[in-house]
Amino acid sequence: MQLDTVEGKNVLITGAAMGLGKLFATRAVDEHAANVVLWDINEGALKDTAAELEAAGGTVTYYVVDVSVPAAIAEAAASVRRDVGDIDVLINNAGIVRGNRYFWETENKADIEATMRINSLAPMYLTLEFLPAMIAGKRESRILNIASSAGLVSNPRMSVYAASKWAAVGWSDSVRLELEQAEVEHVKVTTVCPTYISTGMFDGAKGMLLTPILQPRDVVDAAWREMRKGGPFVVLPWTSRLNQAVTGFLPIRLRDEFLRRVGVYNSMSEFTGRTKE
Repeated sequence: MQLDTVEGKNVLITGAAMGLGKLFATRAVDEHAANVVLWDINEGALKDTAAELEAAGGTVTYYVVDVSVPAAIAEAAASVRRDVGDIDVLINNAGIVRGNRYFWETENKADIEATMRINSLAPMYLTLEFLPAMIAGKRESRILNIASSAGLVSNPRMSVYAASKWAAVGWSDSVRLELEQAEVEHVKVTTVCPTYISTGMFDGAKGMLLTPILQPRDVVDAAWREMRKGGPFVVLPWTSRLNQAVTGFLPIRLRDEFLRRVGVYNSMSEFTGRTKE
């Protein structure tokens, strides 16, 4: 069943202080969500975003949460249930990226663990906190998981990030299938796989052939539409869908040559990322 709006729904967004998360929160406020719940580790930016959304007429609750820590997720989720109630729309948006190095050049093993915890494990733990109540509540509910095209196609100089997003994609779509198999018709899972987005997170990454750096609002618009519709996947832009289709039937060496020529395999060679995460 399609959601025409999130009006009257409780919406929770991680990584909500800026970038895509802030735009998702703005959409929820614009559609008169009952409560917009913001999670982020950046307390200053989180307070500013909450104030902006409240000034725009939103009912906003915010929590400073480090989603790399399972106990912090559990504690904050309990607070949400106490303060707001059950969540109807969960947007797993928080993420980090480390790149521009070959895997064997990794100097800080903590980067590996942080990437996997935030990009792969946090969405699982968070969803486990709220999905049972979604199923039991019989209300039309949605889970929107922001993954990456790096979870569909391998890419040099971002092996750990790609691993985290491959895990996220596999888990997210498997949960979708589990809900369908269990005939839970009122809860839908949508997995979003964009290429590089101009949020600052991928500063220095290069656009590929016919594949410009995506604009945040375009990604949010496409993801929001598909989420409300209950669709399974958003892969952006169209060239990413083409790459996925073409590389699915090419022999490995031809696949590698194709992706090298269109620029995928060199796209992270000048990556810098944000100065501060």
